[in-house]
Amino acid sequence: MIDRKDLGSWMDGPPGEAGYVKGSALGLPASGRGAVASFWRRPLSLFVDWGLCVGISALLFGGDPLANLILFAAVNVLFLTLFGVTPGQFLLRVRVVPVSGRSPMLLRAVVRTALMLLVLPAVVWNRDTQPLHDVVAGTAVVTL
Repeated sequence: MIDRKDLGSWMDGPPGEAGYVKGSALGLPASGRGAVASFWRRPLSLFVDWGLCVGISALLFGGDPLANLILFAAVNVLFLTLFGVTPGQFLLRVRVVPVSGRSPMLLRAVVRTALMLLVLPAVVWNRDTQPLHDVVAGTAVVTL
């Protein structure tokens, strides 16, 4: 007879290894500068960036939804390529760094932004708390 404890439960949380340090598979430190950023900093920085783009769109384009998306994509690609941070990430003290491969940051930023706009890759995470759009782009969000 199979017992419930053998199967686990969604209330037990995601499966994990005891003592595993988030980001260690990516070569990132356990804490401090360069460690994997905490969960809440990521969506907050996203909301700051989105709010900035909506505000600019309201001033220049009358708040057109397509203009919002285009501005958001342009801000992400431009700022990630040039500085490694978007304005929202800078305010919340996180940055995007390459962790695998040798692709230029421009290509990483385009892939990451395109997948982030699809929403689903942004809500699927691995054990290093790395969303799918970061996994595909070969990047990670770390603390400054």
